[in-house]
Amino acid sequence: MAVASKNIPAPDLVTARRALLSVSDKTGLIELARALADAGVELVSTGGTAKAIAAEGIAVRDVSDITGFPEIMDGRVKTLHPAVHGGLLAIRDDADHVAAMDAHGIGAIDIAVINLYPFEAVRAAGGDYASVVENIDIGGPAMVRASAKNHAYVAVVTDPADYGRLLEALKENGGATPYRFRQELAAKAYARTAAYDAAISGWFADALAMEDPAWRAFGGRLETVMRYGENPHQKAGFYVNGDRRPGVATARQLQGKQLSYNNVNDTDAAFELVAEFDPARTAAVAIIKHANPCGVAEGASLKDAYLAALRCDPVSAFGGIVALNRLLDAEAAEEIVKTFTEVIIAPEASPEAAAIVAAKKNLRLLVTGGLPDPRAAGMTVKSVAGGLLVQSRDNAVVDDLDLKVVTKRAPTETEMADLAFAFRVAKHVKSNAIVYARDRATVGIGAGQMSRVDSSRIAARKALDAAEAAGLKEPLTRGSVVASDAFFPFADGLMAAVEAGATAVVQPGGSMRDADVIAAADDNGIAMVFTGVRHFRH
Repeated sequence: MAVASKNIPAPDLVTARRALLSVSDKTGLIELARALADAGVELVSTGGTAKAIAAEGIAVRDVSDITGFPEIMDGRVKTLHPAVHGGLLAIRDDADHVAAMDAHGIGAIDIAVINLYPFEAVRAAGGDYASVVENIDIGGPAMVRASAKNHAYVAVVTDPADYGRLLEALKENGGATPYRFRQELAAKAYARTAAYDAAISGWFADALAMEDPAWRAFGGRLETVMRYGENPHQKAGFYVNGDRRPGVATARQLQGKQLSYNNVNDTDAAFELVAEFDPARTAAVAIIKHANPCGVAEGASLKDAYLAALRCDPVSAFGGIVALNRLLDAEAAEEIVKTFTEVIIAPEASPEAAAIVAAKKNLRLLVTGGLPDPRAAGMTVKSVAGGLLVQSRDNAVVDDLDLKVVTKRAPTETEMADLAFAFRVAKHVKSNAIVYARDRATVGIGAGQMSRVDSSRIAARKALDAAEAAGLKEPLTRGSVVASDAFFPFADGLMAAVEAGATAVVQPGGSMRDADVIAAADDNGIAMVFTGVRHFRH
């Protein structure tokens, strides 16, 4: 049996006689207000909402008529009053509550249509401290939570997308709302206020540079219900949190079928990687498969960069994600569509390029309007049993690091450019990560192995396979450089790179056996550079 409170059964149907409307987002407001008024529902409203409704000739009472008290303090105080909250919280089948309503002239409110001050939008737009604080809603969340608690009698609507559902429910039930519907609205309302408070607390933590706040809250709005998750037996949804960092969550999808769970994950990885390359300096392309790069390259053009990236591992590139750091042009698009690709993501796309991609109806094309800043602060979150692991984003950029030559031979200018390129890529490869590069293009990538030696050998083997597929006499690791995301704990990992033909190495350093590794490099004429920064990625 459904229970309102004090063991009083909640009614299934509650006739809607009075509605309170107080919204910042006025999408669909007038249509809703008119439909409710036409259905005989009395409308009560606040401030700008009341003015907007009255301007359309729809009868509406200002909330101050109900409270007997005007809005004060620039609207900060208007609904925090017993006449409002009593009307929302009263248990209509409780004699004591009804007596209190009668004694104090409190009328029941059956529908509460409330959405909140646009805190998230003001924050995302870069509002100053005072502006952001002023957009923290107080009365709205209080009314939402009160209505949701008393969902036995009140239908609380926080999303304009639910206006149609509300009107349909009233129509189907003779002007009443059913209990199951009110329950669903209440659940959504609490999720909304939770996400709202999460955004506020997160903003305070950032604004005050609080590294370890005692409580962390995260929230988001459902963007897409996915067909399934990482595997077909798993359910999944894509939630967005209002962060305006350019990427898959903010992109416009110009064409192609719905993104899958794995598409979103891999596309995010691809775009974050390619954003490491300044488009003002060079064109760059990253090809991603299962969140790991199978080819990355710079080039004089996107076409050149794409072909160089594809050459690294053309087999793995099949069915992959392609990310570009510049506007997708027709020349690059013509090359990309020759290989089966799941998603292309770029800051923009020319009309000619979009038309070329459109010929592949299932190929998704996303444009973001910009690149994410690899140096920007931010948080990453990973769920574990019983909790969340939260850390700052890895925003270390190789261009900002103090590179230290630790071997007798220093890298040549060409080697140093390739070392910086390789370490830039290694940051985005699952650990243990080994990246061989030559002429600012990857020529072998080893990812996600338990042993760094295995990663080095796998990368070399993949380079050999690619060379054979291209009809080359020897793999491009001959004369390449190699990057490791973490230090070599023993010289064997370095020697695997030497055997593959690498002439220079970049790694963080910091091992107890650094001296042994440096000695091995010197014995083999290898140049080695320490970065002092590790790029583990799990």
